[in-house]
Amino acid sequence: QVQLAESGGGLVQAGGSLRLSCAASGRTVSNNGMGWFRPAPGKEREFVAVTSWDGGTTRYAESVKGRFTISRQKAGNTVYLQRNSLKPEDTAVYYCAASRRALASTTPVDVASWGQGTQVTGSS
Repeated sequence: QVQLAESGGGLVQAGGSLRLSCAASGRTVSNNGMGWFRPAPGKEREFVAVTSWDGGTTRYAESVKGRFTISRQKAGNTVYLQRNSLKPEDTAVYYCAASRRALASTTPVDVASWGQGTQVTGSS
């Protein structure tokens, strides 16, 4: 069983930056894709950013392209989400996820383990 622990959430002003971290324990996720998701209206959760097992492939939601960067060391057990130029609409609980697949999957169906979530609040 994998445990995912997020950190780095908090309150940030519009235009500011924040970095989220997610550390896996209990079992290695070095062969798994990882990512960040958040709740969405009418959906279970939507993907924000995902990365493949080696960090070589990344995918971003349109709303965060150019502002957020997901990263991990090749086959590492920690994933980061650097969030720049934050907007009030970025306010959400952000969930770290470990995929069943090695690739950068954007669908919650492929998620094998979820973190507890970390709240990020953007103020205008």
